[in-house]
Amino acid sequence: KGVRFADSPGNKNHTRLWMAVSDPNHVDPLRYNRGYITGQKQTALFELVQAALIKEVDTHRPDTLILSAAQLCWLARADELARLKALVSPLSNDIRITAHVDDQASLLARVYGAQVLEGRAEPLARDLALADRGSWWTAALKAAPKITPQAGQFLETQGAPFWLDYNALVAHWDGVFGAGSTQLRPYSPDVFNAKTAPDEIRAAFGITGTLGKAAERKPAQHPSAMWLARGRQINAVLLQVLAKKQRILPRPLWRSFINEVKTDGPAIDPAQLSAVSRVFAQDNADLIQRFPDLGAVLQAAAHDAASWAESDCGNGFRASQYVLSFMGRIDKATKDEQSGKGADLAGLKPASTAQDTALSESARAIMPPLAVQNFKKLLGSPFAPHNRMGRVDETTPQAPYSPVPMRKLPAGQSGNVIVGCMKNEAPYILEWVAYHRAIGVDNFLIYTNGCEDGTSEMLDRLQEMGVLQHRLNDNWKGKSPQQHALNKSLDEPVIMNADWIIHIDVDEFMNIRCGNGTLPDLFEHTPDATNIAMTWRLFGHNGVTDLADDFVIDQFDTCAPKFCPKPHTVWGFKTMFRNIGAYDKISCHRPNKLRPEAETTVKWVNGSGQDMTKEAAQKGWRSSKKSIGYDLIQLNHYALRSAESFLVKRQRGRALHVDRSIGLNYWIRMDWSDHKDLTIKRNLPRVRTEYDQLMADPQIKALHDKGRTWHRAKADALHTMPEFQDLYEQALTIKLNETERVAYALALDMES
Repeated sequence: KGVRFADSPGNKNHTRLWMAVSDPNHVDPLRYNRGYITGQKQTALFELVQAALIKEVDTHRPDTLILSAAQLCWLARADELARLKALVSPLSNDIRITAHVDDQASLLARVYGAQVLEGRAEPLARDLALADRGSWWTAALKAAPKITPQAGQFLETQGAPFWLDYNALVAHWDGVFGAGSTQLRPYSPDVFNAKTAPDEIRAAFGITGTLGKAAERKPAQHPSAMWLARGRQINAVLLQVLAKKQRILPRPLWRSFINEVKTDGPAIDPAQLSAVSRVFAQDNADLIQRFPDLGAVLQAAAHDAASWAESDCGNGFRASQYVLSFMGRIDKATKDEQSGKGADLAGLKPASTAQDTALSESARAIMPPLAVQNFKKLLGSPFAPHNRMGRVDETTPQAPYSPVPMRKLPAGQSGNVIVGCMKNEAPYILEWVAYHRAIGVDNFLIYTNGCEDGTSEMLDRLQEMGVLQHRLNDNWKGKSPQQHALNKSLDEPVIMNADWIIHIDVDEFMNIRCGNGTLPDLFEHTPDATNIAMTWRLFGHNGVTDLADDFVIDQFDTCAPKFCPKPHTVWGFKTMFRNIGAYDKISCHRPNKLRPEAETTVKWVNGSGQDMTKEAAQKGWRSSKKSIGYDLIQLNHYALRSAESFLVKRQRGRALHVDRSIGLNYWIRMDWSDHKDLTIKRNLPRVRTEYDQLMADPQIKALHDKGRTWHRAKADALHTMPEFQDLYEQALTIKLNETERVAYALALDMES
């Protein structure tokens, strides 16, 4: 029905939205326990969540996207809401807020119970006293404790729920998202049941038509008043222990202590908290006028019950006695945390261990706990990256390859054809074209869209010179301009009459490492192959910061290790394939939709010429430990080039997903500079000859210079923008070795 409940920020409760946008000094329990305390790590989380949401929307194209996190009500500052708005604004300019509310007394009783189970030590009497202090919102925030994570002091756990002032809540959110953006709807356990929940979902989000039944679920079991009294008193003593900052108490252990004092009995009666509802009686009446459905829950609460008093704990309960019995486990947990056996939940620096000292200073400064855990798991595992595979000497300079003249093809034949897409790539086109002509590519079919730097004009001129064919792709439709272009290419004579078809991008170079380094040499080594998987070798920025008019293949010669099965992007491949009609579609990484009659015809080989048909014939776009091979050919992937080139690319976006953000996370995944690979440089002399012949054309040279000037100006402009300058500086401070980068990239994949 065009409505999607997002799953990228979490399957049920989108808490990552909340953690990503809270004030840096507003450290909440989840940010603390999940390692997002520092501003740098929170910024990385912000970018990760935003990129994942953009990807999800780009993939599914919903009309309505629902994001839901109950914790968002604890965002007390306007600048926090502004960050939330900035996070979701790339998705839509129509952002609406729905808050499901109950009468204040009932909700306060439930919130208090949840807080105690998470460590609250303040009694309800503190909250009830706020009823006589004017503005509830202001008084509640003023009474909140100073946030001290190591001491267990969090606004969400110890503070009074300021947001029970629904009028102030609406004004707070409308003040950032716009007047009328916020609606209140009634919540009660009776409404959110299997029978009526679909009706409420339709009403809340304007969904027409019928919905399936909601999942059956058990009625909520509220903790007994006696258990909460016991738990609160336990928490008060535990906070005294933590206040000395000598011990660490992980949340799972804390919760186990509270569960050990559990006792059954009646829950807190909300009627005993009716003083709170009376404070809001007039406000609630006004809210019912604005939101009539609230009448079901905001009518005046019963006032005949006795005022609240904390329950007796029973059986001579003494919190200090219980905590004394817990101290052995607390001390053990502290020792484990400081020795590195447990996760660093307290955000403290543990004492060094053999594994921890293996981490570089740079890694320790930026890697979240999940990445650190990944690093420890990788050490000694079969997935640990290394460069000990293959037969090619990559670090010793070799004699240049011999030049090979361009072939003269029979009429009506296209030979070896590259089909590709470009957007604002003017400074890089000539080298890429010259390189691939020098190794045996006969023709090019290039699609462009939205170019501003002279890319389209340069390609038009190269078409006039008979070097390639250029097609405008500005009117693309579907999920991506790239796939639209590939679909259209199937009707082009240059593709229909090709011998081999290759889809690669302008930052990818086919590095043939056999014979004289040409396509005929490769085909001689793979005579019966119909498909050759060219696995990426990711090349980092190699310490090059500035845009320079030098060959990419000469500037950047540091790369990822050959053995790097994780993360999944490192062993991605592109495919060159014989034009025998075996597949109906060309996709980004490979041909797809294998025709049944061709199932016994196709033979896929890897970059070492080894058969991988069974693994790749039907699907897949990355190599595995069984199919990886680089001996005959690899695809040198210069995804970043220089740091300034990365800035321009970050601003532009990617061809495959036009709305997908490329931020610091992309840099972490792609900036591999651990190993030298000089093999492609054997091509430099013959590429220079071909390049100089193209540059001899005055129009080509002028367009190339125009493109360089445009990119220089764009980089200079981005340096003046704080967002991009911060990204530039942060990227250049990241120094990770191969194992650290894998660990961090895996953590990013897990989060997104």
